[in-house]
Amino acid sequence: MDMQDAAERADGMLDSVLAEIEPSVLWVHGPTTTGSCTVTRRRTVMTVVSAQRRGSLLGVVDRFWRKSGYRVTAINSHVDAPAIYVKTQDGFQVSLTVADKGQVHFDVDSPCVRRSEVADSTSRATAFLDPEAQLIPRPNIHSDFWSAGAPEVAASRS
Repeated sequence: MDMQDAAERADGMLDSVLAEIEPSVLWVHGPTTTGSCTVTRRRTVMTVVSAQRRGSLLGVVDRFWRKSGYRVTAINSHVDAPAIYVKTQDGFQVSLTVADKGQVHFDVDSPCVRRSEVADSTSRATAFLDPEAQLIPRPNIHSDFWSAGAPEVAASRS
């Protein structure tokens, strides 16, 4: 497996877990990074996930990952910044972390693989990100389900 293969495998894992979340959340690509023999793919959820709904989201993801044969390596149950870390049978490390303002991040880190060029992901983001943006903004898309109990945001509804 080379770095491009690993990136495509990571994209598949990210696509699968995001497809499992119902109602769906909207997301953008985070930066792809490479090391000397590793690649990391990232997705950032732009749907506001209220504090009241975070446990539900983590539960859906945790059940899906366990059903997929991933081994849980750590769980952070911090009330404001929960996280789940898992490892696949072929050595990929996958995480869901909740950061500032409840923004949800999914990361996949590959094991060491053969060095190669890595193309951008072909998975289509479901939320808009200005191509000129220097940083990914805080979550700004309201969902009647996932945002329940959160302060209203001034962006689009899903």
